[in-house]
Amino acid sequence: MPENAATLLTQVQDRIAKACTIARREPADVTLIAVSKTHGADAILPLLKAGQRVFGENRVQEAAAKWPALKDQFPDVQLHLVGQLQSNKAEDAVVLFDAIHSLDRPSLVAALAKAMDKAGRRVPCFVQVNIGAEEQKGGCALADLPALLEQARGAEIPLAGLMCVPPADIEAAPFFALLDKLARDHGLEGRSMGMSGDFETAIMLGATHIRVGTALFGGRG
Repeated sequence: MPENAATLLTQVQDRIAKACTIARREPADVTLIAVSKTHGADAILPLLKAGQRVFGENRVQEAAAKWPALKDQFPDVQLHLVGQLQSNKAEDAVVLFDAIHSLDRPSLVAALAKAMDKAGRRVPCFVQVNIGAEEQKGGCALADLPALLEQARGAEIPLAGLMCVPPADIEAAPFFALLDKLARDHGLEGRSMGMSGDFETAIMLGATHIRVGTALFGGRG
């Protein structure tokens, strides 16, 4: 992690503010998730000290190894799971995370509902949509979205919104616009979309949560 963590954070915040100005939105309506996957505590601490409080991790096991100690120092941190979640890790995820961005199949709905009941804790979830119909990616197929949302609501899983990862090397805007429309059609407030290279576009098309790693941390840890 470069020593100028505060500078990098300010640069990203400035980009958010400029995009919000163009979109006639308030920067406070966009949550910056600093994606700290593969980065250790020594890389995360400078951002924490610079004031960043929402972080994202891809793997339950990695997050469990490094975040409890960090949360002891910074108890107001919010931790989001932004990577794929195996059903057998649902219990751990419900205990550790404050939001889950990768709910994408009926079996995971069942596992999360059971885990939330056991923990006595309801964790807001974004339903991940396979917005580009890519076989290699996780996410709910567009045709299956209404049924999955109905199942999640029936299981009393709090739905924060929808999440997507557009296809690489293709203009992201149409996919962001589609996710925004799907969220509106289904009465959902959250849109988790946009990363380091395209979050301005995502903000202009309705993103409420952006997942930024490289612009804050540089390369992988």
